[in-house]
Amino acid sequence: MQTISSRHNALVQTFRDLAATPDPAGARLLLDGVHLIHDAAAAGLQFEVVGVGTSALERGTDAGLLAAALADRGVHVVQASDQVLSAMSPVRTPSGLVGIATRPPVQADTICADPRPFILVASGIQDPGNVGALLRVAEAAGATGAFVTGGSANPFSWKALRGSMGSTLRLPVVNGLPIDAIQSRLRSGAIRMVAAVPRDGAAPDAVTWGPKVALIVGGEGPGLGSDVVAACDERVTIPMAPPVESLNVAVAAAILLYAARRAR
Repeated sequence: MQTISSRHNALVQTFRDLAATPDPAGARLLLDGVHLIHDAAAAGLQFEVVGVGTSALERGTDAGLLAAALADRGVHVVQASDQVLSAMSPVRTPSGLVGIATRPPVQADTICADPRPFILVASGIQDPGNVGALLRVAEAAGATGAFVTGGSANPFSWKALRGSMGSTLRLPVVNGLPIDAIQSRLRSGAIRMVAAVPRDGAAPDAVTWGPKVALIVGGEGPGLGSDVVAACDERVTIPMAPPVESLNVAVAAAILLYAARRAR
């Protein structure tokens, strides 16, 4: 196992560069922690490299054991001093294990071609934690794919990946398309579009969700633009007791996705 002892090693800079500028297409993913790296391996993703802290190896922690198991499978695993590993990790308190995984590309047409598409569209969601939580909820509700529009946080950033708790590694996700292009593709696939709006929409259980459907949710503040809503087939509003006026976008999406799931 190669050992890295300097923060100036080129591999350290590779991790730092990917943390600062995540791949918008998600072809390369920066992962931190046993949970995400284990999930990536279980999902069949390939690893460019995995880094493990010396103390994790010496103490036989979960991080050290997983690193050793990956090395036995032929993954390129490097050992780094704890100080160097902290430079490779994007988090304040490193877990002892970091990695760069590669993800096969996902095409928009593939998501729309599912025989019973159940799609989440996240439009203008700027907080990476919320983007990750949305994808986690989507997978839990049985969604077949998700679109994250341009103007949203990158779902493949390390913060969003942590927020998804591994769901982004399994759920087909396309990032960066404009919302009008996404709606055009959905319409071409005869996929019903339901817009989440703060008022004047149907109750979640009164919506005609249908076997081919996409739920479109908007940003935490402005929500969906009027043109986006107008291009949808139906609007849905979550009833709320006053004086509450809004919910976190991931909470709202969970309520709506499960309403759709019941109807489907």
